[in-house]
Amino acid sequence: MLKPRPRIVDLSEIEPNIRRGGDLRALLTPTTVGSTSGFMGLAIVQPGERIGEHYHPYSEEFVYVVSGALEVDLDGEPQPLRPDQGLMIPPHVRHRFRNVGSEEARLVFHLSPLAPSPPLGHVDTEGTSATGAPAAHQEGPPEHSEASR
Repeated sequence: MLKPRPRIVDLSEIEPNIRRGGDLRALLTPTTVGSTSGFMGLAIVQPGERIGEHYHPYSEEFVYVVSGALEVDLDGEPQPLRPDQGLMIPPHVRHRFRNVGSEEARLVFHLSPLAPSPPLGHVDTEGTSATGAPAAHQEGPPEHSEASR
């Protein structure tokens, strides 16, 4: 793990992660900047796309909508989420994001604290294929492993 130090990370430096739907870019992470308390990134969701349902057993997730019209399901309950709104998702709350508008949506996410190990940080509860089949495994967030990108 890197020693924490100030570092600017440009979005263009981060490879898109599309495995869970949308385009997830974890910018400030233990891998990229040596963070020790959490990580931050940007999700880019095109019209009609979704980020598949999942939950975080150890972390709170903080979300801020920069642009676009989204709907978030929180433990199965749909809620509108619009620009200039923030949301805190407690650990264990299942959530998925859908772009319900006609323009690209962008949301900043931050998770804290880090899970005890990367594979424990993120649990998928559905696939992002057309069938929406449940994922067969759980994985850590993309920023913890170069191989997972």
